[in-house]
Amino acid sequence: MKPFDFGRHRLRLFALFVGMLPVLALAHGISDADRARMLEAGYVHYIGLGASHMLTGYDHLLFLFGVVFFLTTFKDVAKFVTVFTIGHCITLIFATYYKITWNYYLVDATIALSVMYKAFDNNGGFQKYFQAASPSLLGAVFGFGLLHGFGLSTRLQQLPLGDDPVAMLWRILSFNVGVELGQIAALTVMVGALALWRHRPSFKRFSYAANLGLFYAGVYLLFVQLHGYQHDSHPNDFRFPAAEHRHAHEDMDVENTEDASRSGL
Repeated sequence: MKPFDFGRHRLRLFALFVGMLPVLALAHGISDADRARMLEAGYVHYIGLGASHMLTGYDHLLFLFGVVFFLTTFKDVAKFVTVFTIGHCITLIFATYYKITWNYYLVDATIALSVMYKAFDNNGGFQKYFQAASPSLLGAVFGFGLLHGFGLSTRLQQLPLGDDPVAMLWRILSFNVGVELGQIAALTVMVGALALWRHRPSFKRFSYAANLGLFYAGVYLLFVQLHGYQHDSHPNDFRFPAAEHRHAHEDMDVENTEDASRSGL
């Protein structure tokens, strides 16, 4: 079988991943509908929202995909996923309860760096470019778990959690349970698909390309979040600030109405 010429297909692979990634820009925000529904929602609704939030949290899923990519035993998967879970539970619960927050675009941009880091590590970047061993994977996964939990917390704090400390804690814990259920569901698919693929010859040939694609995905998410931060912090620096953009559409509607009247429509 002819070996895969990565250099020849690099641009095609990059174009493929960029073409697939617009959906990633829909990252896991809390919609106005979710906010309104949660005003009177019970704890079960918070569990459901946590699960759906994780399953649409592309940055979290991409990082987990990188973590489990080369893990071959259930013991290793369980160990690293448990460490990641402990990390994100700590910051999700405590940061939300004590209302510690930051600009969520910047938090998500930092999370995108974690995706890039894992892909770089998976492709032997430390050995190739720094002639050094990779840092402790267990420590890195725990540290990034803390970071990912803070990202989840910034989103959860957009919801009306109430003023009653006990009820608020139960809402946070319910959301966290949902996150874990969503994570288990996603990991089941990932680990199963990787286990099947790992026994095929194509895994060895394409694993480098797959992790390079993962790195590009992190780069894309990084720029999406930084662009969002620029819009959020300096909305009037862009060509069409929100108010101007709205007025432009209103003017277009007036012009279209006048044209229709002249045409006798």
